[in-house]
Order: sequence, then C-alpha cells, then structure tokens
Amino acid sequence: MKIILIIIVVLLVWIAISCVKIVPQAQAYVVERLGAYQDTWSVGFHVKLPFLDKIARRVNLKEQVADFPPQPVITKDNVTMRIDTVVFYQITDPKLFTYGVENPMMAIENLTTTTLRNIIGDLELDQTLTSRETINTQMRSALDIATDPWGIKVNRVELKNIIPPAEIQNAMEKQMKAERERREAVTRAEGEKRASILVAEGEKESAILRAEAEKQSAILRAEAQKEKMIREAEGEAEAILKVQQANADGIRMLKEAGADEAVLKIKSLEAFEKVADGQATTILLPAELQGIASIAATLKETAK
Repeated sequence: MKIILIIIVVLLVWIAISCVKIVPQAQAYVVERLGAYQDTWSVGFHVKLPFLDKIARRVNLKEQVADFPPQPVITKDNVTMRIDTVVFYQITDPKLFTYGVENPMMAIENLTTTTLRNIIGDLELDQTLTSRETINTQMRSALDIATDPWGIKVNRVELKNIIPPAEIQNAMEKQMKAERERREAVTRAEGEKRASILVAEGEKESAILRAEAEKQSAILRAEAQKEKMIREAEGEAEAILKVQQANADGIRMLKEAGADEAVLKIKSLEAFEKVADGQATTILLPAELQGIASIAATLKETAK
C-alpha cells in the first residue's frame, strides 16, 4: 500500500507540474480543449486542465526570414531566368496561423512563386534587371494581402538574385567590359586634358612672372637712370651755382675794394681769354672794349 501511495503521489505531482505552463517572451501558445480551440496564451504563467487541455502549437511571434530557392520565370519578351527571393514575415494571429492553412511555409513559398511569375510576366528583360524596388514593392503588397487570412504579415520582400540565361550573361559581361573601357578612356582623356590645362596655366603664369620681372627691372633701370641724370643735373647746377657765386663774390670784392674802370676791363679781358681757349675761330668783342689796346700798353709800361 505504501508503494501504491507513493506512486499515486508521484503521479499527482507530475500531473500538477505538467499542467503549469510559463509562456516565454515573443511566443504564444494555442490551447485546445477536447480537440477544439480553447484559448491563446500570451507571455506569463498559465495552468491547463489535465487530460482535457492540450497545447496545440507554440507560435514564434518574432520576425522571421524565409529564403526560397531560385524559381524559373519568363519575362514578357520570352526570356527565361531564375530568381530567388527572401521574404520577411511575422505571425500576428496565432489562432489563424494554426488553423488557417495546413503548411504555412509551403503556402508562402508557392504564393511567392506564383506572384513573382505574374509580375515578371508583365516586364521585359531590361525592366526586370532595373526595377528591383518596384518588383519588391508589388510582391510585398500582394503577399501581405494573401497571407492576412493566415495570421501572417509580410513586412518585406527582396529579390536576392536574378540569374539570366548564360548567353545573356555573356552579352551583359561584354557590355559591362565595353562600358568600363569607355569610362577608362574618358577618364584618361579628361586626365590628359586636365594635365594639358595645368601645363598651359603653368606656362602662362611663368610668362606673366617673367614679364612682370622684366617690367620691374625696366622700371628700376629707368628710375636708376632718372636718379643718375637728376644727380648729374643737380651736380652741374650746383657747380654752376658755385661758379656764379664765386664770380659774384669776386665782383663784389672788387667793388668793395674800389676798383676803377680799368681793373674791371682787365677782368673782362681775362674772361675773354678763357673764351678764346675754346674751339671758336671768330670772336666778336663789344664796343666798350675798344680801348683795350691803350690799356694794354699802359699796363706794359707799368710792368717795365
């Protein structure tokens, strides 16, 4: 009896523990009672009835990512390519997610494939390669509407990779190579042009500097020549002034000494003696000097 009681106690404890459930963060439990939907448990402590209640599904409420393999699609201009997509979704209603569709992930994958084929079928190859954002937006809108009855919200859809046929890939690679070569040639030409412009600007600047230097040099030479001529003119003027001053002083001294007319005439003769030392061949004497001969004779007698 003791063993039976112990077993019963252990079973009761185990049943009691199994009926206590704690729902973690970002999860929800769908509970059924006798096979019918009973409740959806959110985060926290919960107790279920033994043998009657059952947790039908544990639902993850975090945003999830579904990466689907490449799917073949045909464009409007009959080009077959392979496109793989990535869908970012989140479960918003655990009850609808549990009872809305048998296999939600397979349903999303098939829905993504059909939606992608419908969208790409209205686009040509060039539009498909250059309109990723448009395709992503259209797919997200279509999938979000279709998955809403399943309790799923599609937040974002991305075209992970677009794989065109091999011949188109080769043509695209050749085109990209030609475009790179063209850009390289343009860049090289622009570089050479820029270098030529810089060289020309350098030569222009050098010529301007040389001209400016020559101009300054000419100005300095002219100023030096001007200064030299001014100094020479000032020197000559000063010499003439001193000579005139000396003559004036001599005349003044003669007048102060009371020199008579004869002495003054002798001084005049001395002046004409200096004039006669020049290169002139003819000398005109003023009328006042007509008596010079008699004065000279008188001086001769005096000297004797």
